[in-house]
Amino acid sequence: MNVLLENGSSRLAAEAEVLAVSGDVDFDGAAELAAAGRRWLLERAAGSRVSFDLSGVGRVSSAAISVLLEWTRQSRARGLEVERVRLSAPLARLTRVAGLDTLLPVEAPAESAEA
Repeated sequence: MNVLLENGSSRLAAEAEVLAVSGDVDFDGAAELAAAGRRWLLERAAGSRVSFDLSGVGRVSSAAISVLLEWTRQSRARGLEVERVRLSAPLARLTRVAGLDTLLPVEAPAESAEA
């Protein structure tokens, strides 16, 4: 994996067509994280497939969801196909509550135990 950003307790890495976020995403670092992902998306050719992996995000965070939605908007604007979205169990619960799970190609979280 190619590390694109390490910002405090969060990390953004890319491999092939996957952007992967791990750690804790908060509002202090969300803009920088979104911008780094946006730069990576700009390098993809129109029609390419991309996936977002937030399964390594440790806590519930609306900041992480905001970043994910920004990347999704950017992908659509660039003509990229969002193939799949992986979320941690806490983020999956948050997207379900917010009604966003039906708007994204979300895979079942790797860990389904309630935290």
